[in-house]
Amino acid sequence: MDNIEHLFLLTGILLCVSVLATLLSARSGIPILLIFLVIGMLAGESGPGGIEFESYSLAYSIGNLALAIILLDGGMRTRMTTFRVGLKPAISMATLGVLVTSGVTGLIAVYILDLSWLHGLLLGSIVGSTDAAAVFSLLSGRGMHLNERVGASLEIESGTNDPMAIFLTLTLIGLITGEMNGMGETLLFLLTQFGIGTIAGILGGLLLVQMIKRFELAPGLYPILVTGFGLTLFALTALLEGSGFLAVYLAGLVLGNSRLRDMESILPVLDGLAWLSQIGLFLVLGLLISPSEMWTMALPAILISLALIFIARPLAVLVSLVPFFRFTKRELGFISWVGLRGAVPIVLAIFPLMAGIPEGMMFFNVAFFVVLISLLVQGSTLPQIARLLKVEVPPELAPQRRAMLGIFQEDDFEMFLYTVSSESIDGVVVRNLTFPPHCRVAAVFRGEYLLPASGSTRLAMGDLLCVIGRSNHLKTLNNMFGGDLDAARSKARAFFGDFILDADALMADVAKMYGVDVDDSEAKLNLGEFMLTHSNGHPVVGDNFLRYGMAWTVADVDGDQVLKVGLREDETDKPD
Repeated sequence: MDNIEHLFLLTGILLCVSVLATLLSARSGIPILLIFLVIGMLAGESGPGGIEFESYSLAYSIGNLALAIILLDGGMRTRMTTFRVGLKPAISMATLGVLVTSGVTGLIAVYILDLSWLHGLLLGSIVGSTDAAAVFSLLSGRGMHLNERVGASLEIESGTNDPMAIFLTLTLIGLITGEMNGMGETLLFLLTQFGIGTIAGILGGLLLVQMIKRFELAPGLYPILVTGFGLTLFALTALLEGSGFLAVYLAGLVLGNSRLRDMESILPVLDGLAWLSQIGLFLVLGLLISPSEMWTMALPAILISLALIFIARPLAVLVSLVPFFRFTKRELGFISWVGLRGAVPIVLAIFPLMAGIPEGMMFFNVAFFVVLISLLVQGSTLPQIARLLKVEVPPELAPQRRAMLGIFQEDDFEMFLYTVSSESIDGVVVRNLTFPPHCRVAAVFRGEYLLPASGSTRLAMGDLLCVIGRSNHLKTLNNMFGGDLDAARSKARAFFGDFILDADALMADVAKMYGVDVDDSEAKLNLGEFMLTHSNGHPVVGDNFLRYGMAWTVADVDGDQVLKVGLREDETDKPD
């Protein structure tokens, strides 16, 4: 009984410390995943915790379980609209980019550690993929608002690049141990991993959506159903020799974009499970670390880590993006910097240990250092690098809170909460507001009092509005109520320029109004068409270029249609 109580006590303390450590991360800027890893090391046999844990097979099982839940949650929070601009470059980085990263890192490891070619390439494959947990956690939790092309490419890449890293790792282990022969068998393994993983993920996601639509369950049971289905899908796909990681990510993507009313109860629980998975995973990996053995590899491992950050990742980004897609130099620079390594390299480093490769422990220690240096160097500097390279855009106006009402199974009405904080609507009578169709103010809270939401109610600064509407009208509602509108417009002018014009304005008229000499070939175009001719592929908010002595910036889009354009004089310290 004492052992069970001690286990519960230790588990509870570690979880509480890990959760409270998020406050330290928020205030200090230290990546939270790095803090989880350090807590695990302190709890281990070489730290004050003194916990003896050497089961690599158990750590491998925990790692797969945790990563499956993290990818399921990440897929559910990835909007399908981001695939418009991010899918193709992300797939290129998730395949060709991982191959280049692994190859370059492996060749450097051969030289630094005096390994054979196969062993060096195996080490490169282990650390070759970016980590979904690290990317999702750091990009969403550091208050950054990246332009859609950069953010979507990074998120989709991190969710889809594990199959290539696993394929390379298992292939090289098979070649080293003699269990795999021939190029044909290798290519078949690759196609099987991606093909079965993709088909299983899409079909599994569609099946899960239908199950949620048809089964009337208690709200608290839906998250359990989704989690159980995701783990089942992961296992079945792996048994069919496909990529379980890719399957659960795609299933989450299908489910998250279905707009079911029950998502209101599913998402918060899955988010909590994803956090629990990250905490548990990094604590377990920290427990596995033996500092006495690790420090003997410190210098060569640090050199490999720096080579991965400053040589291999940038080369991979250049090879996988520059020949095929139109990214700016600043976007390429930021994508190169966000080659975050996390749990995946450490989990993959367990593969050689389980296969009985003599160099397995060395690979594990090097992988740990790669993760440590990546989180410390790259993870802690992301906001500064984003500002330096100017890949951020002004944050969009948004409600303080939103929740589905549960009236319709699909395309449900939602409740949006806003605080009146703009002088432009202070004192305005509700009936004088122009609402989108089927949108209404349902309640007005002033202090501790609930006011009637009648047409004669006069709004005042600080009022809390409960607005009923649908998500397709969210942009309009945000522009009406979403925060301090005057401050938002000021930030928009600072970023886009003093003049934000409708995209249907003719270039000839713009030229006359602002004294711009426009070529005859472009004078007949409207602003939207003009921006598309200079676009980096699909236009996104923040795309900009210099022409005719002016800086032209995309200020609003709807799909591939430019709606508004910011205009200002060319200055050397402005976006280019």
